[in-house]
Amino acid sequence: MKTAPSSVEWTLKPGDRIERKELHNRFGGRTQGGIGPSAKTPNVFVFTDPVAGEKHGYYDDWMPDGCFHYSGEGQYGDQRMVSGNASILNHKAEGRALRVFQGARGTVTYRGEFVVDSENPWYTADAPETSDGPPRKVIVFCLRPVDTEPEQPSTRLGRLLNAQPNQVDEMPLERNETEATFVNPNREVYEADRREARLVKAFAEHLAQEGHPASRHRILPPGETRPLFTDLHCQDLGLLTEAKGSVTRENVRMAIGQLADYGRFVEHSVRGILLPSKPREDLLALAQSQGCALIWPEGKGYASTNPEALP
Repeated sequence: MKTAPSSVEWTLKPGDRIERKELHNRFGGRTQGGIGPSAKTPNVFVFTDPVAGEKHGYYDDWMPDGCFHYSGEGQYGDQRMVSGNASILNHKAEGRALRVFQGARGTVTYRGEFVVDSENPWYTADAPETSDGPPRKVIVFCLRPVDTEPEQPSTRLGRLLNAQPNQVDEMPLERNETEATFVNPNREVYEADRREARLVKAFAEHLAQEGHPASRHRILPPGETRPLFTDLHCQDLGLLTEAKGSVTRENVRMAIGQLADYGRFVEHSVRGILLPSKPREDLLALAQSQGCALIWPEGKGYASTNPEALP
């Protein structure tokens, strides 16, 4: 449904600053929220704060494809293509200009007019719910500039993608990047994370003493915009390892899934789950039924359900 013509002329140019209240007084649109279609003028207003958003897993900024990527609205649960999100997707069909502003309150800066990319209008990614809740699906729009030029990516994710990483890149174990680093950067480091890091460090030192250096990998699956990270890979042994900080069914299940995911990209012959102690019998059976070796410290060394997982 197309909007009715408006006699209010658009006068702002990219880089102009304006009080948000004044913007809405002149051109309509709701005074709060990130997306606001106007009933007064044929515009959809989009407000973004890349610095604040990045802390919560929203990378609203220029990306290497020359588009401005913008995360949709919806704070809880999977985002849906309704309300403000639908107004962005359908702005051309409704005869509305899509206008992006930096800032959400007070004085905002007009970044220019954009259109939703015709070939790749949107995709989905993972980001946490408001207040650092669980990860959920968010909609990310690809917006092409109309009256301004694309800029170099400035977010952490944008810089990574701009560096044109390989599908799989080897990394030193000391690199502390994890999947949570990009999905939920604001997430605090839990004790379980520290226990896993200590497990990996100790096991890597054991392997090195036996003459088998280890590393890890960053994986960027085709079509994905968030990288994956393995815990440990020992090429000499063909060992791909996922560490968990406690011996629970949930952790063993999760490790099996993660190894299945990573194993599609990293060459290996043995999948290992590194745990702080020997698990109970049914968890041993579960891992073995899925082709995973369990590894745990024992005495001054390590024990495993598969001798090929150890030097």
